[in-house]
Amino acid sequence: MITLDNIFLVGPMGAGKSTIGKQLARALHLDFVDSDREIEKRTGVDIPLIFELEGETGFRKREATVIDQLTQQNKLILATGGGAVLDKNNRSYLSGRGYIIYLQTSVDQQVKRTSRDTKRPLLKTDNPRQRLQDLMDIRDPLYREIADLVVDTDGLSVKTVTLNILKQIDSSWDNQQS
Repeated sequence: MITLDNIFLVGPMGAGKSTIGKQLARALHLDFVDSDREIEKRTGVDIPLIFELEGETGFRKREATVIDQLTQQNKLILATGGGAVLDKNNRSYLSGRGYIIYLQTSVDQQVKRTSRDTKRPLLKTDNPRQRLQDLMDIRDPLYREIADLVVDTDGLSVKTVTLNILKQIDSSWDNQQS
């Protein structure tokens, strides 16, 4: 049964999880939290510095703790980091505690949306496009495994994607009530 107590957004970097999440939270009168921003708030440093000091493994440990804690809250829209689904426990927390929307986007769109962003440690490579493709190859099946709803964001405005999600949630909710 669909519940709007918690909605968790998953998907790759550049899919629009934070931006769309804020709009959904406003429309549904829920709180919005971005797990990466929460990690930065709790540590007092930005994600790139965590990666530099602790590596991806250290960051993922912090991420798992934050996702466990945040998914236990109610009335929340949570935008997760693109790699959050790599951890089996995170997938379990997300699946068991809310409605999951996979914001799907193409690698081409990711490249456009992240090309000027210098705060993405996983893109500090000679070939960001290939890195994004490699990440998508690994993560896409995991996003799909836990998704209750898959929404394409390619070439669409935040407003359009948000309205599409609201319509689909409303339609699914109506079908559950029938």
